[in-house]
Amino acid sequence: MKRPVDLSDRFEGFAAEVIKGIEKIKRNFAGRHIAGQLIRSATSAGANYEEACGAESRQDFVHKLQIVLKELRESLFWMRVSLRADLVAVEVVRPLLKEGNELTNIIAKSVVTAKRGKPN
Repeated sequence: MKRPVDLSDRFEGFAAEVIKGIEKIKRNFAGRHIAGQLIRSATSAGANYEEACGAESRQDFVHKLQIVLKELRESLFWMRVSLRADLVAVEVVRPLLKEGNELTNIIAKSVVTAKRGKPN
């Protein structure tokens, strides 16, 4: 996966790579279910990040970043389940898990930093 410089670009890239990876998930009942859940959570993380960038207050910013964290964690969960259920090859999911974990760490640190800031 190519590493964009800007965090917004990274979220767009993450969502795009998940969309591409979903095409490789087995097309049985479970695979379709997981693919749907994964595409929703992975694309939602980026959309919510964009919302956070336009937050109206520090509290709103923190709240929206926490939603980003929830969506990233859900995405990582569905990727791990798809691997355990042998619905997709590890080569497909490994770079997505890596990027998802890195984004999770960045956003988690951002939440901590923003909570420590002075109130508006």
